[in-house]
Amino acid sequence: MKRFHPDTRFLDLSKRRDLDAIFAALAKTNLVVVDCRAASTDLFIDFFNEIDLPAMLAAFDAKLTLVMPVNHESDSVDQIQRLTDEFKNRCNYIVVRNAAHSDSFAIFESSEVRALLADKLGGREITMTRMRDWLVEALNAENLTISAATKHASFSLLDRQRIQTWQRKLFAEIESAANLLLPAK
Repeated sequence: MKRFHPDTRFLDLSKRRDLDAIFAALAKTNLVVVDCRAASTDLFIDFFNEIDLPAMLAAFDAKLTLVMPVNHESDSVDQIQRLTDEFKNRCNYIVVRNAAHSDSFAIFESSEVRALLADKLGGREITMTRMRDWLVEALNAENLTISAATKHASFSLLDRQRIQTWQRKLFAEIESAANLLLPAK
């Protein structure tokens, strides 16, 4: 993330008090995005319990939306299950169906947690389609964001069009859940 957003701050998860910066940022702005590394679920659950998350959200007049990727593996479904078990109806949920490695979501689609999210927790699902491997590789090689690549000379006209089409689809998906992702105006 820091590669594309230089003003992003890195938090050392091994230092518990570094996580306090999340709420310090809420005192300055009405939107804070935290991109978590894999396997940080327990750390955040412990932190949120330690600070009494509902009380802190009330103090800041804020809401928490968990954006949780899911793929074709059962581990991703398990992470969502653990988060919904912990937070229940105290936050909003968006599941990102990440098709980067597979278009199959059979495990998630047949899971109890998917039904729980849809029926009781008001969860939403959005889809991030797979981008062609050569485009992902070129984005990394050129160190470009998606938006920059749509205008960059190192991408052919057709590849720029592929990227624009991918981006347009993702933006439409994000827009469908904007009320859970962005603060009220």
